[in-house]
Parts: sequence; C-alpha cells; structure tokens
Amino acid sequence: MWRNITKQASLRNFKFSSETHFFSPPFASKIFLQDDSFNGKTRTYSSDSGLNSQKQEVGFHQTSVLKQKNKEGHRKFGILSDPCGFGVSGGLRGYASAAAEAIISTSEEDVDDVQELVEEMERQNKAMEASYQQQKQQKMVGGMGMGKYHILRKRQVKIETEAWEQAAKEYQELLEDMCEQKLAPNLPYIKSLFLGWFEPLKDAIAAEQDLCKDGKNRGAYAQYFDQLPAEMMAVITMHKLMGLLMTGGGYGSARVVQAACHIGEAIEHEVRIHKFLEKTKRKNAMNKNPEKETEPVAKAEDRLRKKVNVLMKKQKLHQVREIVKHHDGSKPWGQDAQVKVGCRLIQIMMETAYIQPPVDQFEDGPPDIRPAFVHTLKTVETQRGSRRYGVIECDPLVRKGLERTAKHMVIPYMPMLVPPLNWTGYDRGAYLFLPSYIMRTHGAKQQREALRRCPKQQLEPVFQALDTLGSTKWRVNKRVLGVIDRIWASGGRLADLVDRDDIPLPEEPDTEDEREIRKWKWKVNNVKKENSERHSQRCDIELKLAVARKMKDEEGFFYPHNLDFRGRAYPMHPHLNHLGSDLCRGILEFAEGRPLGNSGLNWLKIHLANVYGGGVDKLSHEGRAAFAENHLEDIFDSADRPLEGRRWWLNAEDPFQCLATCMNLSEALRSPSPETTMSHLPIHQDGSCNGLQHYAALGRDKLGAAAVNLVAGEKPADVYSGIAARVLDIMRKDAARDPASDPNVLRARLLINQVDRKLVKQTVMTSVYGVTYIGARDQIKRRLKERCAIEDEAELFSAACYAAKTTLTALGEMFEAARSIMSWLGDCAKVIAMENQPVRWTTPLGLPVVQPYRKLGRHLIKTSLQVLTLQRETDKVMVKRQRTAFPPNFVHSLDGSHMMMTAIACREAGLNFAGVHDSYWTHACDVDQMNKILRQKFVELYEAPILEDLLDNFQKSFPKLKFPPLPERGDFDLREVLESPYFFN
Repeated sequence: MWRNITKQASLRNFKFSSETHFFSPPFASKIFLQDDSFNGKTRTYSSDSGLNSQKQEVGFHQTSVLKQKNKEGHRKFGILSDPCGFGVSGGLRGYASAAAEAIISTSEEDVDDVQELVEEMERQNKAMEASYQQQKQQKMVGGMGMGKYHILRKRQVKIETEAWEQAAKEYQELLEDMCEQKLAPNLPYIKSLFLGWFEPLKDAIAAEQDLCKDGKNRGAYAQYFDQLPAEMMAVITMHKLMGLLMTGGGYGSARVVQAACHIGEAIEHEVRIHKFLEKTKRKNAMNKNPEKETEPVAKAEDRLRKKVNVLMKKQKLHQVREIVKHHDGSKPWGQDAQVKVGCRLIQIMMETAYIQPPVDQFEDGPPDIRPAFVHTLKTVETQRGSRRYGVIECDPLVRKGLERTAKHMVIPYMPMLVPPLNWTGYDRGAYLFLPSYIMRTHGAKQQREALRRCPKQQLEPVFQALDTLGSTKWRVNKRVLGVIDRIWASGGRLADLVDRDDIPLPEEPDTEDEREIRKWKWKVNNVKKENSERHSQRCDIELKLAVARKMKDEEGFFYPHNLDFRGRAYPMHPHLNHLGSDLCRGILEFAEGRPLGNSGLNWLKIHLANVYGGGVDKLSHEGRAAFAENHLEDIFDSADRPLEGRRWWLNAEDPFQCLATCMNLSEALRSPSPETTMSHLPIHQDGSCNGLQHYAALGRDKLGAAAVNLVAGEKPADVYSGIAARVLDIMRKDAARDPASDPNVLRARLLINQVDRKLVKQTVMTSVYGVTYIGARDQIKRRLKERCAIEDEAELFSAACYAAKTTLTALGEMFEAARSIMSWLGDCAKVIAMENQPVRWTTPLGLPVVQPYRKLGRHLIKTSLQVLTLQRETDKVMVKRQRTAFPPNFVHSLDGSHMMMTAIACREAGLNFAGVHDSYWTHACDVDQMNKILRQKFVELYEAPILEDLLDNFQKSFPKLKFPPLPERGDFDLREVLESPYFFN
C-alpha cells in the first residue's frame, strides 16, 4: 500500500502556483486529506505553532515525512525537504490527493496505519517546532538578534572603558592638583596611611620627650622638643612631610634640610598657638568671678580666643599667627633650632613608618613590609664642582597606592545597552568590565566573608532574582522629558522642580539693637542653608537629566542590580533609575509595549488616581476609575497642552508620573479599539504600610492585619488616617485640661487643627523600622515647618516633641502585637551582642546576613594644620545599636525576599517586572496576574516557621545563651491575603 502511495505521488507533476508568493514560518503546517468517504469534508491535522495566522492547504511545508519499510521490515521515516524554501502548494497538494486515493482503495485495517502516520507526523512536527524555537531563542539575547546584540555590546564595552578611564583621569588630575598645592594629606589614601603610622610615631615622640624632661637627652633640640603634646607633633610631622614628598611627579622626594625647616617652623608656630590658647583658657577659668576693672580685659581675651579657634577651623593660618604674634612675648627659636627639631622628627618617622604591598601581590611568602621613607645622598654637578645633599624619599609603593585609588574611587556605573551578565558569584555578574559586587558591604569584612563562604547553589535564587530585575528593558519617555526640559530651561519652580535661582540674602539692619541683629543673623543663616540645599537639588536634577538626554535616543537600556547587606535590591546606576524621585519615574517607561487588553484600560485609570493622590488614592478601585472618567477633559488637555493648557496634572502629588499616565490614557481613550493600544507605562502596586503587613503576618495578628489590608474590604483601610484619628482623640482630651497644671495643654490646643494623615505618615511608616523619639520629633517638625503653622522656633520644637510622643503612644496601642515581636527580636539581639558577637541570620532565599555594627575607636587630634580623626572598627560590638537595628533589618530582609520571590515567579510567567522594595511594577495588561502571584508568594513566605527557624538558628549558634521565649501569636488565617484586593493596590 505504502509503495502505491509513493508511486502515485512521484508520478504527479509538482506545480508551483503563482499564488504561492507568501513565506510562512517553518512547522506551521497543516495536513489536508480530501476524502469522499468523509462526506466530502476536509480533515485537518494541525501542528500550528501560532506563528502564522493564515490557513494554508499544504501537504507538508518544507518537510514531508514518508513512512517506509526497511530491508528488515521495520518502518522508518524519511524526510523530503523543500530545498528552495518556498511554500509548496500545488505539488504537495497533489501528494495529499494521491494519499487520499490510496486510502480509499485500502482496507479498513490500513486506515489505522494512516492515522498512525498522521500522529507520527504531528509528533515530528512538534519536535521540530520546539527545536526551531530553541534555536531561535538561542539567537536572541534580551529580545534582540545576535547581530544587533554584538553591535550594542561593542558600544557597551566602549562606554564602560571610556567612562572609567575618564573618571580615573579626572581623579588623577585632582590628585595631582592637590599634591601640587601640598594638600596630599587630605586625600583618603594618605589619611589611611596616617592611621597606621600615627600610634608608633606618637609613642616614639613621647619617649623622646621623656628623655628631654629627665635631662638624659642633651641634644640641641631638647629644650624645644617637649613644648607640644606628642600627638600634635606626630600629626604635624606626617602632614608636612607628606605634603612636601607628594609634590611633583615621579617618586616623591624632598631635600632633608628643606623638609626639616618646614616641619620645625610648623612646630614652633603650633607651640605659640597652643600656649596662647592654654593661657587664655586658664585666665578665663580663673576669672569666673572677676573684679569689675579686669572684667573687660577677660571678655576681650575670651573673644580673641574664640576668634582664633574660628580662624583655625577656616584654615586661615596667617591671620592666626599674626594675632598670636602680638600676644606672645617669647623669643623666636631661630632657623637652627627649627632644623634640628625637624631633623629629629623626620628621623623618628623614618624609624616608625612602614608600608607593605596589597595582599593580592604576594601569595605564599611573608608580606614584604618595608620602611615608608628612606634617606639617600644625591650628587649635583655645578660650576664649582660636585655637590652632595641629603634627600628623603617615600617608597614607590606610596605613589603607586595613590595612583591605584584613582581607578577605584568612583566607578561610573551607567545604564547598560545590553542585558547585564548573570550573577554567578560575589564579584561575578552585572557589568562587562566595571568592577561589580553582588552586595554593598561598605567595608564590612565579616559580611563579605560570609558571602564568599556561602555555597553557590544556596545563592541561586538570589542570583535569579537579580538577573530578573536586571533583564527588564527600559527607555526614556521623550514627551515627558521634553516637558521637563522646557520647565527647567525656564527656571524650574514647577512640578516640585527646585528654583534655579538662589534666595537673596536679607540686608543688614541699620541698628545697634542686639536683638534685631540676632534675628538678622538667624535669617541669613536660614537663607544660606536653603540656598545650599537648592544647590544640591540643582546638581541632582542636572545629573538625572544628563543621563536621560544621553539615553533618550536608545531603543532600550538595562539596570544591573545588587543588594544591600539586608537583601534589598537596588539599581547599581545611582542617578536616573526607577527607585528615584517622581522626575525619574516620569521619565522612565518599559521599552517593550504591550496591548492594554481587557483589564489594562481600567488599571490605567486606577493608576492615574494613585499618582494624583490627595486622598483619591484611598478610594475603592471603582472610585479611582470613576475619578479618571470624571476628569477626561483635564486628562486630554494635560496630554495635548501640558504647559499651555489648564495644567491640571501639576496638582498631582506625583506630577510627572501623572502627566505620563494622562498621555497614555488619552491615546487609549481616543483609539477605536482601546484594548489594542500599546502601553509602555509601568503600573504600580504598592503595599499598605508594608512593614506593618510583615509584622501582622509574623504575629498572625487579626487586628493589625485588618488595619493594613491583609483581609478583604470594600475599600482600602488607611492605617495613617487611623493613627491620625487616635492622635487627635488624645490631643482633644489633653486640650480640655487646665493649662496651669500641664504645659502640654497649650501645645494640644495649638496642634488640634494640624493633625492629619500627612503629619503622622512618615512616623508611622518608619516606626516598624526602628524610628526613635528623636527621629519622630524631627519628622513631625519638618511637616509643621512646611505648613508655616508655628513661627516661633522654640515653640515649634516643643510642639513637635509633644506630637511625636502622642503619635508613638497611638502606634503602641494599635499595633501591640507588632511591638511585642519587635521587642523579642531586639532582646535576642541584645543577648547575642552582650557576648560581643554580631547578629547573623539567613534570609528565606538563602542570603547570609551579618549586622555590621561594631564600635569605632575614635581619636580626634586638632592642630592648626589639620584635624586628624583616628577611626578604626574595633572587635567590640555595639550592644545598643545591635538591639535597635535588628528588628528593622530583619523585616527589611523579609520584604526583600518577598520582592525577589515575586520577581522570579513573574519572569517565569512571562511578565515584565520591576520592584521598588514594597512597590511592584508591570504592564497594565498583566497587573491582575502579578497581583495573584505576589499574594501567593506572600502566603508562601509566611507559611514557613520564620520566627521558629530564627530562634533555632540562634540556639544552635549560641548553645550556652538563654533566649527569651517566642511572643504569643494570634489566629489570623494567612490565606485571607489571597482574597484581599487592597493588600497591594
């Protein structure tokens, strides 16, 4: 039978129809068998992969599978290819007809064979389709073809290398400029050397001073050597010597006599200043009850002393020396004495200062520790003959170390044009060539070692999450950027952009009234402070806009991410990123556009209400969508004429995000088919006071869960409004009391009209992250100051103190379960810290965490030349800091884990995802799916016995310590979160 089919098929002429000009993707084949015995109907066997929507009546496209018998009688499949790559219509249709004819003439038993053939063909086609898709994916990187990827990769390599070289060059120029100005001692690298040299040098000088005092040292410098504390002499010697040696190119060197003169002269000047300050200080102490005739003299000297201190802070040494010179009757040392003192100090420093190469420059041998300075003789040829003089040189390693820092001081991370490298280790991933580290350890050695020791397999989920965040492709919203550029060019002042002009300083009053002068000085200080803040904000905006302008013509770019020590993810590029301000978020959008679909338009409307704020974002989803529908004219006007029209978008809390949403929404609403409108806008779903959500889940707290939307409700519960209402109740009760008995009564009456959710919001948000009373006071003070509610500074301060205490009281009442868990975590940390050990734990994703808080050894040494702060991390743990920091750090590690779990699941589901701690972003069409995923992952996270595992880990690590029992927990059902529409909204 099969021979008959093949024969009939081969006898037919394969004719290519003139209509077969189309080319369909491979494996989108359909098999049509025309058979009269099936009532004239066409049987279709489809292996359509979705790549072609046109139905093609072809027997096989590019491949035909023939079932044949081999010599042994076994069936095998041969593949007939279409070598021209055309869509075969006529020819293979003929083969199908021949097959149909043969089928009609066969027995019923052969029908099963035909069905088997068709099924086998389907399996072959599916396998080939899968293989094709795999090959296709392998040829795609980050959604782009390999050719395009290689072009962009070359550009990325060039950007990274040129940016780093330019940054290193600029820093090198700064180093050279500072060295030429003898400011090398202010460089971080030189200061780090000073830290190692200071103690031995100070001790050696002190020993020399003891010999001078005892008369055992009869050197010519002896009488001058003990007139200044040893630590001050050590600082001056290091400062002056390094300032000279680092001047000029090559390996730093200076003539011994020149260096000795500089050091000796500086010591003499410091002795005179030191004596003057000590003398005026003693006089001031002795004249606390002076006679009337000596009182003006004492006041004058006290003012002079303060003036000298101010001038020293401003580094105006010449003026200081002139003042001291007029009040010092001692005899000058003379150059001879200065040189001898300087020479001896140089000699001591050469004996005590050492340097060694970086650790990575030697392997098995001992470290090559050698003197930092050497004394040599140089010969110079003159007209009168050869002349030799002594030179002091610093070891080449000092200069090399300084040059090495130029390459590592500032790493110019920029958005990447190609997807970041996948993370595979502590320092392997992200940028192609720039140094990249998976965690920002800030020099914390224990945290770095814990990461390096951690098995790679354990960190795989963390790697996957960071890779997911880094693979999201972004682009610049050119329309929004154009509006921002116009506002900025016209002076700022709109949409929360800072004024580009400074505030003029108030004129000095023409009066001798000290009170008026004090008020003027206070106003001047406030204006200077405001102008300084404006300058910082202007610099920040310029940096962001510079990056936006640079990237605006790119089709897309990527943000490599890494972690802080708690496991929270951050983009490595610091300026223009989605963690930034409303300016950044308005400028950025997804590079990939997706059609709005059935639900996307509704989420776009809800998003508009969310970024508009002003209480609208606290309505139900239906109320928020209705808000957008009620402002359609404003939305269209904002999109069409953002600066020339009514400027409705400027009333929003997040104006640039509101403008971007208006533009996307107006495009969709004007489309005859809104669901097909492409949207690049990230839609946010934010947690409701996320820290308290995590505490409520940990404690299974029903009351807390209801307050922060872990349970379903008709509209979102607003914890900030709840706390504000409770604060208002307390203040009303206080205001009703007698002011004579309680000073808080007047403060309560003053603040009653100021209490709202905005006043307490920041304090409530940060309460679960360990905000202190002082922090809460400052937060509330800033809010009151913004409203200009209280003019008097002292009254403002006392009112903020009262409001902070009241807010913290209300928080404790409403979230008692959260407070108990916070206390338990803090107590556990204290138990560990009392053993001089840092708190360690592992996040649910396997990331090892070590709290870095250790005591810093500080020693402040002031001289007229330099204030040297000796600061070293000691082996002593800061007990109080460990205790207060552990609860918020632990919760941060949990919210970081939740975000990363959600990121991985969204990527597996084919969603674009971006995360900002407790704010998750995706396309409008995918919000429903992301909402489902993030709720599932939250439940999955807290179904694990987190606190039990933590206690077990502590007990295994410290078996001899006694930890407090776990706090009591409620009976809240975590699965209610799955049905809560406002958990994240």
